[in-house]
Amino acid sequence: MARATQKQALGRGLSALLSDPSNDITSVDDKNADKVVGSIVELDLNSIDVNPFQPRTSFNEESLRELASSIKELGVIQPITVRKIEFNKYQLVSGERRFRASKLVGLATIPSYIRIANDQESLEMALVENIQRQDLDPIEIAISYQRLIEEIQVTQETLSDRVGKNRSTIANYLRLLKLDPIIQTGMRDGFISMGHGRALINVEASADQLDIYERVLRDRLSVRETEAIVRDYREPSVKKPGTKKAIPLFAKDAKKELSSLFDSHVDIKINGSGKGQFVFPFKNREEFQRILKLIKREK
Repeated sequence: MARATQKQALGRGLSALLSDPSNDITSVDDKNADKVVGSIVELDLNSIDVNPFQPRTSFNEESLRELASSIKELGVIQPITVRKIEFNKYQLVSGERRFRASKLVGLATIPSYIRIANDQESLEMALVENIQRQDLDPIEIAISYQRLIEEIQVTQETLSDRVGKNRSTIANYLRLLKLDPIIQTGMRDGFISMGHGRALINVEASADQLDIYERVLRDRLSVRETEAIVRDYREPSVKKPGTKKAIPLFAKDAKKELSSLFDSHVDIKINGSGKGQFVFPFKNREEFQRILKLIKREK
């Protein structure tokens, strides 16, 4: 809570700084530029223009509506990134889906990372330093990795060298950003761990992710228990036709004896702990009555 309040206070301070024409920041050499690079501020959506060089020109409407619904309920979890082009005017660098979805639900402002003309090196330093902090949650780390890849335009291999982490570690963090936003929020708030998130990411459908997530919270499941549920979801145990579990020799002998005694097929099922049951199948009522009489006679 203290961290969120601190971020909000910082955002308000930056807003005042950026709205002062006498203190317009256009270069990393300008006064207070160090307060801008790598920080988050709430920006007026109307002050942001989309990037005309954005290679992506079409956006799935249904997907946008789903994101808009999530933003309406939870807010913008991952800030967009903009480049300052003039006083109180910005150009979108990344996050156009979040930008468009925020407009759909009528938001006035959106949390944004601000970049300035020549801040490439400063931004990289700020992000790498941020990743080394001890109090970051897994989603914050994942977002920092994503920003380095998208905005500094480095590969996962190069990023691995720069932050001193294995490429597989970076990939595991980045995959967390594919989780449903509600689950991402739960991880940021400490309701589940990164281990839970890594298990849930193997479930493709968002609705199924949420079903399992709710069960994890309700039953306070461990990571291992969550992994088992996900395995059952992905690979449900289906008994192949014509295959039967082997039964002990004593049960096989009894099965033959009973089948002969009742002049009908008798099955015996035994589980791993040694417990079992007799099964007397019948085709109709008459056969049922016949078997029942024989059982009573044997008593």
